[in-house]
Amino acid sequence: MQPKDYLLTNQVAIVTGGGGGIGRAIALTLAEAGADIVVVDIVPERCAEVAERVSALGRTALPVPMDVTDTERVRAMVDQAEKHFGRIDILVNNAGGVSGRPFLEQSERSWKRHIDLNLVSMLAATSAAVPAMIRGGRGGGIVNVTSIEASRAAPNYAVYAACKAGMCNFTRTTALEFSAHGIRVNAIAPDYTVTPGVSGNVTGPVDRSKWMEPSPEQKDATARRIPLGRGGIDDECGKAALFLLSPMSSYVTGVVLPVDGGTWASSGWSRTRSGAWTLNGDPG
Repeated sequence: MQPKDYLLTNQVAIVTGGGGGIGRAIALTLAEAGADIVVVDIVPERCAEVAERVSALGRTALPVPMDVTDTERVRAMVDQAEKHFGRIDILVNNAGGVSGRPFLEQSERSWKRHIDLNLVSMLAATSAAVPAMIRGGRGGGIVNVTSIEASRAAPNYAVYAACKAGMCNFTRTTALEFSAHGIRVNAIAPDYTVTPGVSGNVTGPVDRSKWMEPSPEQKDATARRIPLGRGGIDDECGKAALFLLSPMSSYVTGVVLPVDGGTWASSGWSRTRSGAWTLNGDPG
C-alpha cells in the first residue's frame, strides 16, 4: 500500500459536531491524512480547540460555531466553506444527540428536536455540500455517523433510533443517486464509545481530567456486553471514517460499517461472569 491510498492531501472536509467525541476524532484523523477541515460545533470553545489542533498538524482549519438544527445557517456554512477554500471534497454528518425516556413520556417538542438534530441537519448539509462537490468535478466522499441502534430495537430511544435508521436508508439511497458524479456515500455505526458526553463533559471545552470514571460494576457490565470486552475509542471511529473517505475504499459505497466491538453481531448474546456466552442476560 502506498501513501496515495490513504492520504487526503489538500482535500477539504466539513465535519459537523466536530468539536468533541467522535466528530473531533474524525476531524483530527482527516487532518493527519492531509485534509483541511471545516469544524462545525455548537460549542465555540470546542471549535477553537480543534481548529488549533488542525493548524498544529500543518493544515488549515475554519471553525464555524453554530447550531446545526438551523438549516439556513447550515447552508450558509457550506457556502462559506466553499468560498473560503474554493472546494469541498468531504462531508461528515456527525452532529447528533439523544436523551433517553420512554416514548409515551417524550413530548412532541422533544420528537422534533431529535429529528432536527439527528436527521434534518444531515439532509440540509448534504443538499448544500453535494452541489459544491459536483461543481468541483472531482467526485467526493460522505460519511454519515449513525448508530447500531438503527438496526435493533432501542427502548427509551425510539425517536433517536428511528432517525438513525433513516440515516442508514438515506446513505444507501444517495449512494445510488450521487454515484454518477463519483461521490461515494457510506456510514459508520458506533455503539458505546468513550466520549465527553458519556463521561459527563457535556458543555465547555473537552477536558479529560474532569471525566467521570466508570465504577468497577459498570466496567464489568461493559466488558461482558461487548464481545471485544471494552468500550470504543473515538479514534477508532476516526480511522474507520478515514478508510471510507480515502482511496482505500474507492469501490465501496452504500455501506453501513459497524464500529461497535461486535455488539451488533452479538444480537443480545453476552458473557456471564464465568466467561460463557448467554442469550438470556443471566450474569452467571
